[in-house]
Amino acid sequence: MDEITKMSGPVPKDFDAENADNLEDIEKQFAVKAVQHLETYWAILQKVKGSSLRLTKMDDEIYAHLKSEFPEFDPAAPINEDEMKSKSGKERWRKFMMAYEKKIDDYNFGTMLRTSPNVEYEQDTTIFVPRMQFYAIEIARNKAGLNDWIYEKVHENDKA
Repeated sequence: MDEITKMSGPVPKDFDAENADNLEDIEKQFAVKAVQHLETYWAILQKVKGSSLRLTKMDDEIYAHLKSEFPEFDPAAPINEDEMKSKSGKERWRKFMMAYEKKIDDYNFGTMLRTSPNVEYEQDTTIFVPRMQFYAIEIARNKAGLNDWIYEKVHENDKA
C-alpha cells in the first residue's frame, strides 16, 4: 500500500462507485478523502524532496508507460484540463489507467491534482482527476525534480 493511502485510508472494499446512490453525505465523504489525500501529499513533499520520493512500488513502470502512451507530455507544462477531459483525452487516459485496475489500489478514486508543478494547491490551480492520472503526472514531476521547491521553501532557513 502506498504512503498516501496509509495516511489517508483506503476506500472501503465493499464500496461500488458504479451503483452508489449519489447522496450528499457520500459526496462529502469523497470530498473529505480527496482533501485528506492532497494534504497528506503536500505534507510529504514538505518533508522529502519529490525527486527522492516514490509514490508507489510501480513508479518506474508507471513513468515508462506514461512516456510511451503520452510522448508529448511535458511534466513542467501546465495541465490543459480541457484537452485532458476531451473525448479523445478521456479515451487515452482511460486506456492508460485500465492497465492498473488490478495493480494499484483505488486507481480510479477521485484525487486533487495541481495544474502546474510551480503552484500550491488552491481553488484556481487544482483539478479533480482519477488517482492514476495523479500518480502518472506527479511521478513525472518528481522524477524531473519539479516538486523539490516545496521542500526547499520549507527548509531554506535550515542551512543557516
